[in-house]
Amino acid sequence: MLPSRFYEDMLDEVDFSKGMKCDIYEKDGNYHVEMDLPGYKKNEIKIECHKGTLKISAKKEFHKDEHEGKKFLRHERRYNNMERSFYLGDIDEENIHASYEDGILKVVVPEKAEQAKKVISID
Repeated sequence: MLPSRFYEDMLDEVDFSKGMKCDIYEKDGNYHVEMDLPGYKKNEIKIECHKGTLKISAKKEFHKDEHEGKKFLRHERRYNNMERSFYLGDIDEENIHASYEDGILKVVVPEKAEQAKKVISID
């Protein structure tokens, strides 16, 4: 049996910043991205889209005044940047909708309507 301190050391080495777990699915002509971002405020999350790639980033900044006078016994909450990108293909970038509630970011990305093939006549 491993000593309990071994488990604490393992936790110290875990990078908690990689917590941008998500589900992506297609439904009714839209892509849906649901991402867990607990502990973030809406203004700390940024969503960008360019040429079919959706980029989601979250930034938690360290505020020194919030930590003054505190002697930490354990400090696991991180203050850093995280980001993930997903290529979704031919999408309607103008009509993307996002909401954030209870630590879950939901992004709805409409697929671009398929355009009919144009037949070109030969003169």
